[in-house]
Amino acid sequence: MVRSTKGRGAEGSGGTRKLAVRVRTAKGRKIASTRWLQRQLNDPYVDEAKRRGYRSRAAFKLAEIDDKYRLLKPGMIVVDLGAAPGGWSQIAAQRVQLMAGKGRVIALDLAEFEPVSGVTHLTLDMTEPETAELIRAALDGMNADIVLSDMHAPATGHRPTDHLRIMGLAEAALDLAESILAPGGVFLAKVLQGGASQELVARLNRSFAKVRHVKPKASRADSAEMYVLATGFRGAPGES
Repeated sequence: MVRSTKGRGAEGSGGTRKLAVRVRTAKGRKIASTRWLQRQLNDPYVDEAKRRGYRSRAAFKLAEIDDKYRLLKPGMIVVDLGAAPGGWSQIAAQRVQLMAGKGRVIALDLAEFEPVSGVTHLTLDMTEPETAELIRAALDGMNADIVLSDMHAPATGHRPTDHLRIMGLAEAALDLAESILAPGGVFLAKVLQGGASQELVARLNRSFAKVRHVKPKASRADSAEMYVLATGFRGAPGES
């Protein structure tokens, strides 16, 4: 059961005040599911994503990061890893002006999802050895300007295990980025609270001019997620 609660509203888009919604635990529904549903119903980013036609609230995370750091520019070639359901690809497509015939966006995910207009869609597993070659083939011999990774593994509830899993995905994303990025390119990947491991940061510092951690406001306050942003790609170690 869902009901509105007066006096505990949140600011929605446009400055209007939205009544908070409290969800009662229904028979057969787990407490965690009830809490997730309550967060969704009270999340202004969910409403705004629906209003703007974005696939998910995650679109605002990339939009916010890009607004601050100006990463995406018209004509860029973007590779979006862990793209489902397509929110980041939508933002990337808008900002490289894909529908105006500029740039390219290649979106990859293990899960099937509805393709974003104009975006090259690949259903692949980043942990498979042949995936990198298939992505390079999709680039038609061109280099990417930015590699985005919002990849995540299903949470186990055991923080050390979850951290190892997501760091493994970040490292796989960096392996790809170092093989396809153009000089000066950008790498943005999801990690967990506490940031990237010392080993990954050291590797990023060797390959990029600047490395920082960012947590957009659109990330839920109670979420452990954050992002590592590396700019100014200067080549993987060992490249001449």
